[in-house]
Amino acid sequence: MPELILVRYGELALKSSPVRREFEAVLRRNILDQFVRAGISGRLRADHGHLYVEVDAAEVALGLLRRVFGITSVSRVHEVPSERTAIAARLLELSDARLSPGATFAVRARRTGGRHPFSSQELAAELGAAILERFSDRSLKVDLEDPSVELFVEVRGPRTYLSFDRVRGPGGLPLGVAGRLVALVDGPRGALGAYLMMKRGCRVGLVTVPDGEPLARDVLSRFDPAVRIVAAAPEPIEWARTIAELSAQSHAEGVVLPIRVDDYPAARAQWGESVLFSPTVGFTDEEVDDRWKRAAALAE
Repeated sequence: MPELILVRYGELALKSSPVRREFEAVLRRNILDQFVRAGISGRLRADHGHLYVEVDAAEVALGLLRRVFGITSVSRVHEVPSERTAIAARLLELSDARLSPGATFAVRARRTGGRHPFSSQELAAELGAAILERFSDRSLKVDLEDPSVELFVEVRGPRTYLSFDRVRGPGGLPLGVAGRLVALVDGPRGALGAYLMMKRGCRVGLVTVPDGEPLARDVLSRFDPAVRIVAAAPEPIEWARTIAELSAQSHAEGVVLPIRVDDYPAARAQWGESVLFSPTVGFTDEEVDDRWKRAAALAE
C-alpha cells in the first residue's frame, strides 16, 4: 500500500517566486533521478515549502531522499483533514503503540496556510491533554525539552500531516542550479570540499587519486548518481593536467582544491587566472574529519 512522505526544504523556499519555481522543478527532477536509478517509482506533489512523495517502497525512498541536496528533512506522514476532531482521533490511534508506560512526550504543532479556529500552541495543548486523558493508566508525562516520544502535527491549509520522526537531509540548494566545477579528491579534505560545493547547487566532476577514489565512488556518487569520476595518475605533477582535461570536457567554470591557508599563494601561482574554490581552507583536520563523517552518514 502506498505511503506518504513529507519532504521539507529550507533555503530555496526563501527565493523569489520565479526562482523558487525553477529550483523546485530541479529538486523534483533530482528526486526522480534517484528513484529511477534505484528502480522505484513515486508520485510527487507540492505546496509552498514542501513536497509530498507517494511511494510503495517508503523505507528505500527515505534513504534516497536524505541524499538529495535542497532537502532539510523528510518524514513518513499520515494525512487527515485539518479539523480538531479528525486530528485528535488519528493522533490518538497512532500514538497508542508508541507511548509505553512511563514515557515522556511532546506534541510539536505547526500551523500554516489558510485560516484555522486554533493557534499552534492551542492545538498542541489540546492534543497533549487528549493523550494524557486517553492513556491515563500509563503514567505519561509531558516533557518539552527532552521527550522520549515526539509527535509532529503540521497543519497546512485544509490538510494536516502527522509524523513521529524527522530524518535529516543535506540541506543546501538543489544539485544543478549553479555552475559546473571540477574537484580534486585526495582524501577527506578534498571529498568534503566537493561535497560542500555540490551542496551549493554545483555539478562537480571528480578527479581522484588513490586515497580519494573510495570516497568519490562510495559516498559522493550517491549524492549525484550521474557524477563523472576520473582517476589521475599517482604522481602529483599529473593531477593538474587531469583536472584541466576534465574541466575542458565538462565546461567547468572553476576548480575545487583541498588547500589550507598557507597553500593558497602557491595554488594561485600554479592555476593562474582559473577560478579557485576551497571551502575547507579554514578547517582543521579534526573539523574536516568530523564534517566528512556527518556528510558520509547521509549516504549510508
